[in-house]
Amino acid sequence: MRKLAVVIPLACVLFAQQRGGTPQTDRVKPVNSGQNPYRVVRDWAKLTKENRPWGGSNGVAIDRDGKSVWAVDRCSAGSTPGCLGSKANPVHLFDENGNEVRSFGAGMFVWPHGIHVDRDGNVWVADARMPSADEIKNNPTESKKGSYAVKFDPNGKVLLMLGAPGVKGNPPQALTEPTDIVTDPKNGDVYVAESHTDVSDPNLVGRISVFNKQGKFVRTIGSTGTGPGQFRTPHAIEFDSKGRLIVADRHNHRIQILTKAGKFVKEYDSFGRTSGLAIDKNDVIYTTDSESTERVHPGWQRGVRIGSLKDGLVTIFIPPHALTNSADGAMGEGMAVDAAGNVFSAETNLRGITKFVRQ
Repeated sequence: MRKLAVVIPLACVLFAQQRGGTPQTDRVKPVNSGQNPYRVVRDWAKLTKENRPWGGSNGVAIDRDGKSVWAVDRCSAGSTPGCLGSKANPVHLFDENGNEVRSFGAGMFVWPHGIHVDRDGNVWVADARMPSADEIKNNPTESKKGSYAVKFDPNGKVLLMLGAPGVKGNPPQALTEPTDIVTDPKNGDVYVAESHTDVSDPNLVGRISVFNKQGKFVRTIGSTGTGPGQFRTPHAIEFDSKGRLIVADRHNHRIQILTKAGKFVKEYDSFGRTSGLAIDKNDVIYTTDSESTERVHPGWQRGVRIGSLKDGLVTIFIPPHALTNSADGAMGEGMAVDAAGNVFSAETNLRGITKFVRQ
């Protein structure tokens, strides 16, 4: 793909701080502007296999062919109970033109959230919620679902499960509401980000659990907190070209860079309250901020921020979608970039997939 080479006035260049800060001590000037060489295509893909509207979507990934797109949705228009009680397929494959090729995964998830395609073309999905007591009362046969991760082959055959569906806890027996999943491109180890538990929960879990490619538990990275190598909702994870683990530490308003063993390298807080991220072969980082408001992240806008992992410099800003009922607008949570440099966002509030076409 084309390497991003953007020239902007020096006065607009905003460097990230590489420090062990917290959301309460942010000192970086908000990055709400920059060049925008993208054309927006809303509702890029339709769910034609089942002829239904999209549920909220949190996850999108590029197939190993570099152009086809995988995505997950929550099966129904409501944010809860998501896929509970639904017969809809939440895992979808689209060709490069947005035509649905196949879908699968019905009856397996509560809140399909993160999605990842590994080096062999297999598809991993993280289920980020347990059903509540009220939801189980209304759907009594659905108690054995949620809070685990699944590996599928490209046709939807289940190859491996991590954790136990319907059980929230610690690995290796269980996971706690995993948000995202990624595999090491070198050895196939599996990294699972936890958790999606509300940040105000006194039992909040912030960690990354590591398994080998056969599903055997190896170790845990990090803990709950605001210090280096700690997390409050690690919402998305990826590897860069150097084999480093890149973490969207959403409620700490930062991107953390760690070794694959979990050693803290540095952090950037120039990308906002990041929900999703993608990294290309040149270590350009693409991030989406779906949550910033004056209340939770003063001065910052929602939007897509694109920059460099080398220095944390944001060079491109795509503003949020305008809404008539909200001054904050909307932006998706999931993020992916194809081989041609086009960016895809999984839309939680607006539903569906937005394609940002590189011009």
